[in-house]
Amino acid sequence: MRICVLALDGVFDTGLSAILDTLQLANELAAGKSTIRGAEVTLSGVRRRVRTQQGFQVTLAALPKTRPDVVVLPALGAKTPEALESRLAERDIGEVAGILRAWAKAGTLLTAACTATFVLASSGLLDDRAATTTWWLSPYFRQRFPRVALDESRMIVQAGKLVTAGAALAHFDLALWLVRRISPKLAQTAAHYLVFDGRPSQAAYVEQSHLAHSDPLIEAFERWTRRHLQNFSLEDAARAIGTSERTLERRVRSVLGTSPVSFLQDLRVERAVQQLKTSTASVDEIAEAVGYGDATTLRTLLRKKTGRGVRELRSSHRA
Repeated sequence: MRICVLALDGVFDTGLSAILDTLQLANELAAGKSTIRGAEVTLSGVRRRVRTQQGFQVTLAALPKTRPDVVVLPALGAKTPEALESRLAERDIGEVAGILRAWAKAGTLLTAACTATFVLASSGLLDDRAATTTWWLSPYFRQRFPRVALDESRMIVQAGKLVTAGAALAHFDLALWLVRRISPKLAQTAAHYLVFDGRPSQAAYVEQSHLAHSDPLIEAFERWTRRHLQNFSLEDAARAIGTSERTLERRVRSVLGTSPVSFLQDLRVERAVQQLKTSTASVDEIAEAVGYGDATTLRTLLRKKTGRGVRELRSSHRA
């Protein structure tokens, strides 16, 4: 497997290192196994040299003349919509977008993590396809790329020959996903060496208040909902914040990519997780406190939203 790691100016140091270090570790582990052939990894770019976000200069190889099997885009260092907007307007992003389109047409697997998903989306290749991105920039992603079917709760999303990964440390998830294509056993061993547990979802890390602050109406809805987790009513919520149910429903879907009821569930799960980690209350008591009549519903939602059960959530805190 020929992998081209494509670095752009201002690349996120941790993301670049996570990709390269994980792939190198996998290659070293594979070296002693005659049945497994490691990946051929090249660090390339559209410029001869780039500076990382932390200011380190990195010398890059020229773009491969032979089409690579896989391209990996590590994240850009930009962490806010404003910084990202400015960075995406620069010339090298347009150049890379053209290269990605050509390679995609030829059959290359294109992958991107964290803010690099914006670069991939800028090429137009993610239009009408599923993707994920770094969770705190998901409202901006939806605004900029409305044709992409975004699900920021997921850690890895594959849509044909396009693969996107979530926030910063999802670079490890993406690198191990690639190693798994070489050998599932090799990926498992590499993960053990890294002391890295796979995470199927970003949902457990999402801070709903952060997402809500991207829109004044949603922020008001979030504040009201947090005060009424036990006796929530969409009609009451809309009336309290001075809008209609229809407008509220439309705005929540536009900004957060979900329904008001699903957002309510997220807030209930967030409160429940906090209670599980900081109190000795029973699951039944916590379920009632966040608005559910029985613990079964809460247990199901906890598993669905966080990928963990009650015991795991409590034991992870104690550990």
